Amino acid sequence: MATNNYTKYDEEFKKSLVSLHQNGKTQTQLCKEYGVSQSALAKWIKQYSTVEMDNGEVLTAKQIKELQKRNAQLEEENLILKKAIAIFTPHSNND
Repeated sequence: MATNNYTKYDEEFKKSLVSLHQNGKTQTQLCKEYGVSQSALAKWIKQYSTVEMDNGEVLTAKQIKELQKRNAQLEEENLILKKAIAIFTPHSNND
């Protein structure tokens, strides 16, 4: 039976490495010090990095991606509604 050749890291460990990276440690330093792969660390940084908004709210990259997706859906719905209004609104001949 084949076994996986990777170690499963808990979420707290991943977040702590991302925090260290945000506070100035390089990816190379972190990989050497903690024995994780570059690709895993890069994925964690992308997943757990945070952005502080003007109002003090902190969002993760994942939350920002979800908001961007929702925004695109709403823009599409808005465009469809505008087209529907144009179709169903009677136009006067005095324009």
